[in-house]
Amino acid sequence: MTPQRIYVGGWFQRTSLHLSEIQDFLASGTSELALDPVKLTELRAQLDIREVTRHLYELESLIVETKGLSVRIYEDGLVVLSTDGTAGGTTEADIKRLTDYYEKKLSPAFSYLFSLGAPVPKELANIKTVYPYFVVLDNASHEEITALLAQFGETKRLEKPEVGFELFRGSKLHIINNKSESLDDIERLIEEQIFLREFKTQLHRYLNLHRIIWERIAEVKERGSIDGKSIGEFKGKLEGYAKTINLIEARISQMGAYLHTRERIAKTDTRLKHFENILDYRYETLGDSLQYIRDIWTMTKNYIASAKDLFNSLDAQATQNSVRNLTVVTSMGVGATLIGLFTAAAPKFTSFGIWYFIILTAVGYAADRLTRWFYRHKVYTISSPDYDKNIA
Repeated sequence: MTPQRIYVGGWFQRTSLHLSEIQDFLASGTSELALDPVKLTELRAQLDIREVTRHLYELESLIVETKGLSVRIYEDGLVVLSTDGTAGGTTEADIKRLTDYYEKKLSPAFSYLFSLGAPVPKELANIKTVYPYFVVLDNASHEEITALLAQFGETKRLEKPEVGFELFRGSKLHIINNKSESLDDIERLIEEQIFLREFKTQLHRYLNLHRIIWERIAEVKERGSIDGKSIGEFKGKLEGYAKTINLIEARISQMGAYLHTRERIAKTDTRLKHFENILDYRYETLGDSLQYIRDIWTMTKNYIASAKDLFNSLDAQATQNSVRNLTVVTSMGVGATLIGLFTAAAPKFTSFGIWYFIILTAVGYAADRLTRWFYRHKVYTISSPDYDKNIA
């Protein structure tokens, strides 16, 4: 049983501006950005490009032909790789070819091409995504499909029979058993499925990241007390979290435009009319999820801001205490000097006076160090309201 095609893909926010930069790189291995031209040439050579064409539909795209594989790159950032049906390899071998090309050649090239500008938060970097592989079969029997799923250690999670095709979903393998649909229509369905799945996956990452950051802040903010020397350390961590939140908030704010554009195109695309039962309400529910994530991150941002205000207040309190005590020590020294001036004759340089000055300086220095040590180790109370976390 040889598959007609196998597909895999991913999505991250891009625009037509990025598509033009990708086209320049793929066509000639060049970029107008301040990137190493030698490295650009090496990365392009690894892609083994045979032909690059640009297509103008509702969404512009580039089609890259390489040996045995085809890559379509849309202006909104959707990237779909597929076997071209000519290699005649096994399903396992074709999946490995797709994975290796995507992870070891295409992704490193794009990562370097877009390495300048706003960074991807480190919490989202180097995340290993389990891509669903879409395997298109031609009128296969249920026994053959079950055997293919078993070959990859999977069982059927969903079986959705339609008029012209059947859909079987495992955890990592999605099988479309084509009975009478055109391969072009099936391919269009797969592209939309990859976008919707990737969109949902990103929202889930942001939800989990919110949980991680919230718990890290709560661990400090709700501990009840903290010593003075740790205040600066936690202030630094809070600044890092705030930077991450701002970066992710910008990513989230972009996602709504992509979803609405895809929804509008999908609802007018005649190639997707046969698949309304699969795509119905997916965009609407993802829009609801996106709004939920927006609200969650607004709440997280406010939580960070309140934590920063709290630790700034504690830092100011510790500094104020140190200054107040150093003022007392300084006043005592000034007083002693004035008394000496009014009760002694003209000053004379003697060995006793020099030693007296040295001892006075040492005492002042020791008092300063002792005061600093005391307030660095003094325990400050953290006042924070308690919340019932079981409500959320």
